Amino acid sequence: MTSSDSSAITPKTVAEHGLSSTEFERIKEILGRAPNLVELGIFSVMWSEHCSYKSSRRHLAKFPTKAPWVVQGPGENAGVVDIGDGQVVVFKMESHNHPSYIEPYQGAATGVGGIMRDIFTMGARPVAVLDALRFGEPRHPKTRHLISGVVAGIGGYGNCVGVPTVGGECTFHASFNGNILVNAMCVGIAHADKVFYARAAGVGNPVVYVGAKTGRDGIHGATMASAEFTDETEAKRPTVQVGDPFTEKLLIEACLELMARDCIVAIQDMGAAGLTSSSFEMAASGGTGIEMDLDQVPLRETGMTAYEIMLSESQERMLIVLKAGHEDEARAIFEKWELDFATVGHVTDTGRMVLRMGGEVVADLPVAPVSGASPVYDRPTLPSPKLLPIMGVTGAPPMDVREAALKLLGSPDIASKRWLYEQYDHLVRGDTVQRPGGDAAVVRVDGSKKGLALTTDCTPRYCEADPFQGGMQAVAEAWRNLIAVGARPLAITNCLNFGNPERPRIMGQLVACIEGMAEACRVLDFPVVSGNVSLYNETDGRPIQPTPNVGGVGLIDDLARMTGLALPGEGFVILMVGESAGWLGASLYMREVMGREEGAPPPVDLTYEKRNGLFVQGLIHDGLVAAVHDIADGGLTIAIAEMCLAGGIGATLEVPDDATSPQGWLFGEEQGRYVLAVKPEQVANLRSRGNEAGVLVREIGRSGGDALNLGGHVPISLDEMRRVHEAFLPDLMQAA
Repeated sequence: MTSSDSSAITPKTVAEHGLSSTEFERIKEILGRAPNLVELGIFSVMWSEHCSYKSSRRHLAKFPTKAPWVVQGPGENAGVVDIGDGQVVVFKMESHNHPSYIEPYQGAATGVGGIMRDIFTMGARPVAVLDALRFGEPRHPKTRHLISGVVAGIGGYGNCVGVPTVGGECTFHASFNGNILVNAMCVGIAHADKVFYARAAGVGNPVVYVGAKTGRDGIHGATMASAEFTDETEAKRPTVQVGDPFTEKLLIEACLELMARDCIVAIQDMGAAGLTSSSFEMAASGGTGIEMDLDQVPLRETGMTAYEIMLSESQERMLIVLKAGHEDEARAIFEKWELDFATVGHVTDTGRMVLRMGGEVVADLPVAPVSGASPVYDRPTLPSPKLLPIMGVTGAPPMDVREAALKLLGSPDIASKRWLYEQYDHLVRGDTVQRPGGDAAVVRVDGSKKGLALTTDCTPRYCEADPFQGGMQAVAEAWRNLIAVGARPLAITNCLNFGNPERPRIMGQLVACIEGMAEACRVLDFPVVSGNVSLYNETDGRPIQPTPNVGGVGLIDDLARMTGLALPGEGFVILMVGESAGWLGASLYMREVMGREEGAPPPVDLTYEKRNGLFVQGLIHDGLVAAVHDIADGGLTIAIAEMCLAGGIGATLEVPDDATSPQGWLFGEEQGRYVLAVKPEQVANLRSRGNEAGVLVREIGRSGGDALNLGGHVPISLDEMRRVHEAFLPDLMQAA
């Protein structure tokens, strides 16, 4: 069958392209005829779940997306937020889950490369990358291989491009055994008057292709990302793209140089669906058409068909609409950087995408319905069952407080990730102020006293137990981590990772998480400005835990007021903001110490969360606290232990007499809480301020010594804590 022949397209061909029979009938209605193979391929990727969000679009509209500081919300390559002084921050998070499971090095590397292109496409220089990683059980036969490849891919790409990887997460659970998550977030800074958009305009303006040549790698990658894994997954290796970070670095510099001229009308990176998505999205955004001659596309393989050219997801490529007459000026820049430059088409007023190759028209499609008229499904939902709260430990706990603390410190989710992040260059560019391992990374806005605070957060076990509360908590945790370093939270990006939306239980999780996130964003004035949805994350019907990862960005106006989690020395009073009632449902104590995954997660009271957070923010702004850490996984004990390890100082923690369960008080995971280290002379002032603000401030201990003392139990030396905390990943990766 030739690319322009529609007669041989069978139901099997349609199914192989991930389209239903109903969707195919809709395509024929739009065209008034059957599509040829090229056209079918274009529809298949543009209408894939990965590109069209057909299961989630109606629910994504529930997110609040506007605020006075938001310049650009969802709908462009990335979100844009004003940070003053004529500058904006540009950021987004995306998934590369399926490719990273199939081929971990290239999957993770091209995930980093792709998200960077989303940022510099908008005129911003990338300044930081964060990665949220979820792996299966540590002892699963594939886990070590996947960790090794993913970490090497992230480091290999980011380090070569010269953008620091400054933070993220890495957690483990059996639900990810057959489908890991690799979510990459990139942050860049641009001049407010030099932000570029993907809106093709100007009839006759040239459409140019720049960057690397096109090969056969990544064909139907978007379609693969819209299907669950099966036993045949390994055969899909050819759909994983191959990245070249050195070409990406050249592309960044060439694009930013061109952006400094008055040449560009629109620009779009070739990400998922490659030349297809970039051309259709630019034309759709601008309400225009495009004609392209595929014979002009630079190729690195011989004999490529129009179908392959349009669906290739080869990396390090961009599509640009130039102002007419500026081709030579632009070509000179890209040739200087030793990159391909080719005029492949022009803008039209027809509203159609016309593709020619070998002297014939190989595709002629209306832009708007291909880009924006994919089916929008209102899939049935099934609510998650309500679970009972678990407060404290009844009966004899399986181990004492000291043993439990060490067990949690060495557990996969809490253990130090130093082995991982030390393989990333987190100091390149010289603006990293807070390194990985704290509540949030902090990157200096070059040449200023300002800093960007950056974090990624989600607790999948909470989302599994109660999707609405889990969605709220993901946003609240990001907000809290930004507050803890002294930042003013600005906005979030997100990456919504779920199983098969055609299953009502999974769709119920997705909808409830979105609604919980949206509510938290509204109350906390923390709008959503960009994001990504990754569905069908399951293997043979076994879904992942729902994981709506949140990437938060905040602004520190003066880095002199920044705080960290390290205890600064001896004799500081340790205060807790908020109260502990001993909530152990869905906690790490329940999972790691009790050996059970059960109970409702701790509820999120957004009014309480906001009041406590703004109170802590005010203390930091006024220079009244020496260290701050939010209380999260593992509860108060783990928060204090992490502060001790970061500062190299011990602490004594007193369990109050009114605690109904010492284990609950020490390891409960109630939300909206912080630990503060303050000078003794400030305690009365802080308590008074807390009373005025309606915030509970409680003295719980003091810093000092070389051990952590937990309410009269046998002390845990710093050396023992550090040895246990640091051992997990090195031991796992060195295991025979």
